[in-house]
Amino acid sequence: MYETENSFHSLKLVLTPKRYTVIRNYLIGIVCCLLLVLFLPWQQNVQGNGKLIPYRPQDRPQTVPSIIGGRIEKWMVQEGQFVNKGDTLAVISEVKEKYFDPQIVSRTSTQITNKESAVKAKIDKIQAGETQVLALKKGLKFKLEQTRNKVKQMRFKVESDKAAFEASKINQKLAQDQYKRLESLFNKGLASLTELQNRNGKTQEANAKLIEVENKYNSTQNELINAEIELNTVEADYLDKISKAESTVNETAGEIFESQAEISKMRIELSNLEMRAGFYVIRAPQDGYIVKAMRSGIGENIKEGEPLLTIMPANAQMAVEMFIRPMDLPLMHPGVKVRVQFDGWPALVFSGWPNIGVGTFGGTVSAVDKVNSANGLFRVLVVPDTADMAWPASLRSGSGVYAWAMLNRVRVWYELWRQFNGFPPEYNGSMKDPVQVNTLENSTSKK
Repeated sequence: MYETENSFHSLKLVLTPKRYTVIRNYLIGIVCCLLLVLFLPWQQNVQGNGKLIPYRPQDRPQTVPSIIGGRIEKWMVQEGQFVNKGDTLAVISEVKEKYFDPQIVSRTSTQITNKESAVKAKIDKIQAGETQVLALKKGLKFKLEQTRNKVKQMRFKVESDKAAFEASKINQKLAQDQYKRLESLFNKGLASLTELQNRNGKTQEANAKLIEVENKYNSTQNELINAEIELNTVEADYLDKISKAESTVNETAGEIFESQAEISKMRIELSNLEMRAGFYVIRAPQDGYIVKAMRSGIGENIKEGEPLLTIMPANAQMAVEMFIRPMDLPLMHPGVKVRVQFDGWPALVFSGWPNIGVGTFGGTVSAVDKVNSANGLFRVLVVPDTADMAWPASLRSGSGVYAWAMLNRVRVWYELWRQFNGFPPEYNGSMKDPVQVNTLENSTSKK
């Protein structure tokens, strides 16, 4: 048969060469494999680039500032050195002339002591003034009683002198009447001249007595008026003295309040001075490594609050800061599983088949920002997955990261079709935002 085929040229042209048959079989096999691959399961994912950052704010690099302005006197550390919390980093000296006095703390304390002694003396003065006020009030009460008794006595005396005056007027009138009758008898010759002269003398005595009693009555009235005036004067004088004493007490109390306010200010100043003295030594706020010194040299002045150096906390818990597109944001929420590839760490990645990839590490979404970043993407924080292999201990903050979040399982053909059409990954109802789920559950329970 072989010889027959070789003997006919036309038959040779019709038959297919063997090498083409092999190529055809290979192509058919490849196409069948591709068709089978299209029906394999594919793990949808949301990819993003990012970097490593410390997860907790207290673990992130921090600058150590100088609380007060001063001049650098001595450096106690160097870059790259490990320091414990409380270790001395640098020593500075004072540059403000207000604080140049080395004994300013003790002298300020002495001023406070003297001011407190002055306050104590003023308190004693207030107590003496209050005692004086009590004594004046008692004296006023006693003097008022005494003066009121005197006024009563003068009123009684006025009544007595008034009665005597009335009696003297009656006696004087009787004496005049008797004198007139005797004079009439004398003119008729019925009485002697001696009797008339005697009666005239008695009449003059009655007139003199009336004048004397009247003068005494008027004097007693004046004494009563003076006693009443004295009563009002005594009260006014004592009230004036009491008012002055109380005014002195109140004025001293006001001075005490002012002194106490000054003492409070001085105590605040003393506390500030004592705290300021502790700021001359700049100490490490926590365990960590000295990364970079912002200022250098000896004798260089630094301003208040100016950063002096940067410290990287030790044993920081690392997290991945990755950025995703707004279209993929609805699929991300805390708890989503993530695969992470670190720069400089060898890895073989199959994003659709994470079980096949090697050199990647597991993570879990911890937080998703509610607003986009400056680059228009949304930031997602990923922490290590405790159920997966631990992240390498040699990782450093700022290292580049490539990560992809694991979503639904679909067929390869569906994923290719989705990618060609630019559709977002398929949304799974189990991946709803937990905040929205809690809100719906709470509203349902209320109903």
